[in-house]
Amino acid sequence: MAQTREPIPGGPAARPRRRIGLFLPYILLAAIAVAWTGAWFFIRGKAESEMDGWLAREAQAGRQWTCADRSITGYPFRLELRCASLRFVRSDSTFSLGPVIAVVQVYDPRHAVLEATGPFHVEQGDLTGDVTWTALEASFHAASNGFSRASVVVDGPKGRVLGADPGPIDFAAQHLELHARPTPGRFESEGAVDVSLRLAKAAVPRLDALSGDTAPADIDLDTTLEQATVLRTGTVARELETWRRAEGHLDVTRLSVAKGERRLQAKGIVGLDDAHRPEGRFDIRAAGLEALIGQVMGQRFGADKGALIGNIVGQFLGGLRKREGNAGEAQAAEDAGPNGLKPLPTLRLTDGRLMLGPFAVPNVVLPALY
Repeated sequence: MAQTREPIPGGPAARPRRRIGLFLPYILLAAIAVAWTGAWFFIRGKAESEMDGWLAREAQAGRQWTCADRSITGYPFRLELRCASLRFVRSDSTFSLGPVIAVVQVYDPRHAVLEATGPFHVEQGDLTGDVTWTALEASFHAASNGFSRASVVVDGPKGRVLGADPGPIDFAAQHLELHARPTPGRFESEGAVDVSLRLAKAAVPRLDALSGDTAPADIDLDTTLEQATVLRTGTVARELETWRRAEGHLDVTRLSVAKGERRLQAKGIVGLDDAHRPEGRFDIRAAGLEALIGQVMGQRFGADKGALIGNIVGQFLGGLRKREGNAGEAQAAEDAGPNGLKPLPTLRLTDGRLMLGPFAVPNVVLPALY
């Protein structure tokens, strides 16, 4: 009888099984790629439908958004929304923005990054503004209660505002940063949001004539916007009135301005009165402002009296007490504070006027904002 032989290991009968095992990882990888592709297109379709629904709700509320040549790309790991231009129209204002790209990683959908190349054009009543820049990036971190952080960074912003009295306002800066976050311990109860603004080498020529100094200014602002959560995307007048009725205030914890040899630091609080004008008060420390105060006050009291008032405000009312001996020098140093900044009288915004101590700043009227 013929005997049946077992296949020789590695022989022809064993080779097909070995080849299947060799290709199995590639088959699994292809299956995963097909599944991921389907999932990405599903997410893309869902994002597009959500966006269409949001645009429809905004249109019903009187806010029309237009994203020209809209497209969503970014396969395989992110979603990229691209608009050739972005336009917003509302009853009280309109704005348009140049090409915009918004990016969200599929594995981190709460973090969005935006890039815009401008230009930016805005119309608000009689005012028209145009702004350009060399680079603009923004980021937004969403959270279950709204957001955890938002930032805007701009290089080389430059623009002009038309329609202002008495004439156009030109402005420029080397760098701008704006950051916002919910105030720890106060966001849930008071709707408070911390806002930080940094402006490097800012220039407003119309203010140079007032200050008598053409040097650019470095501005730092740290503030808390109370009742920020009541603000929505309605008209400016409606949102400001809602904020005022909610007893919203701007709590300025630090304002620092350095312009040439002149420096100023301030902290205080500001809100809106019943006539919709700014009201509040600020504690100020400054250096090199005596001549400017004298110049401003001279418009009301005359040059001689104005210079005298500037000297009084800068020294006597500023709290510099001349005392003899070492004790006097120590007291003067304490009054001057860090960096030689001297305390000035309280600046008050009240009844549409700007008051520096007991004196009203001439030719300054605080108008209703809406």
